[in-house]
Amino acid sequence: MHRLWLIFAQTVTIAVAILFVIGTLKPDWVAQRPSIVALQEAPRPADGELPTTGSYRNAARAALPSVVHIYTTQKIRQQRHPLLDDPIFRHFFGDRQEGPAQRNSGLGSGVIVSPNGYILTNYHVIEAADDIQISLNDGSTHKARIIGSDPESDLAVLQIKADKLPTVTFGQPDGLGVGDVVLAIGNPFGVGQTVTMGIVSALGRSHLGINTFENFIQTDAAINPGNSGGALVDVNGNLVGINTAIYSRTGGNHGIGFAIPAASARSIMEQIIQSGAVTRGWIGVEAQEISPELAESFGLPDTDGALIAGVMRGSPADSAGIRPGDVLLAVDGKAVRDPQVMLDLIAALKPDERIGFRLRRDRSIVEVEVKIGKRPAIRAGKE
Repeated sequence: MHRLWLIFAQTVTIAVAILFVIGTLKPDWVAQRPSIVALQEAPRPADGELPTTGSYRNAARAALPSVVHIYTTQKIRQQRHPLLDDPIFRHFFGDRQEGPAQRNSGLGSGVIVSPNGYILTNYHVIEAADDIQISLNDGSTHKARIIGSDPESDLAVLQIKADKLPTVTFGQPDGLGVGDVVLAIGNPFGVGQTVTMGIVSALGRSHLGINTFENFIQTDAAINPGNSGGALVDVNGNLVGINTAIYSRTGGNHGIGFAIPAASARSIMEQIIQSGAVTRGWIGVEAQEISPELAESFGLPDTDGALIAGVMRGSPADSAGIRPGDVLLAVDGKAVRDPQVMLDLIAALKPDERIGFRLRRDRSIVEVEVKIGKRPAIRAGKE
């Protein structure tokens, strides 16, 4: 027992000596490591609970399932060269077969508006397409057919063979204001479904030269190629616009995007679904904006109104006695500020209605009644 105790004491002495030497020569080897810093963590939300402050997750979750990706294919039809049909050419060179037609592909976005497969998108997304494929949020793909389109507002309605689809909820027509937060949802550059955030920069944008009928929402939410036809939604996930165009010199986003208001899109969509086309009023005049120089040369008191530059023979305007040189001041009691307002007011009228027009002619005010005609349809691809 004494011998074991002696061995234990010697071992402890040697160990203490080794620790002393190491502590003296290499103190960092035996330095005590600091304890883990106590970090504060946010409380875990309850099951199904979503954050509300500073987050737009609720809006995105509500709208994302109703936004689809649109893939289009267009055949490039090659024209047969006249020499191929020349007998002399064929005698020396034989029959030459043309190469196969190539195909162009395009992409865009759309919004499901009904459980039975109606989809709202931009006309320029599906223009001249030979094949249209719709990719849903769940990853499934469906072939679409065109129900109808309206090139003058750049809208089109498609349908796929499916049911019980998730649909978007339309926002209130007058519920949007400058400064409101909005989210743009689409498929930019084909990278996949993407959500961007911004505010409403302006309302009622027109005179942009994008469409014949313009009443755009302007937003700084990032809109890029591939977003066209996608949804612009409010903080509750309700549809407020259809993303349509961007102002850009490079093709990328510069913080100026334009969307067709949901109320306008809905009205046009319902007409397309019911009749396959949009019916607008028409009187057959060509109007010109009144510049200060024109107002001075015509002796006009101001630049308000639309100067009638031409009248189509046999048109409703011609039958009502409207002449070139007249200044249109009001339509059905509503003031006309410029040719764009005139176009919008007349287009909103129903064919065969008789409407009062107020004109300025030779420094006097003239009232005429015009029987509204139906605006001629524009052929696809034409302005």
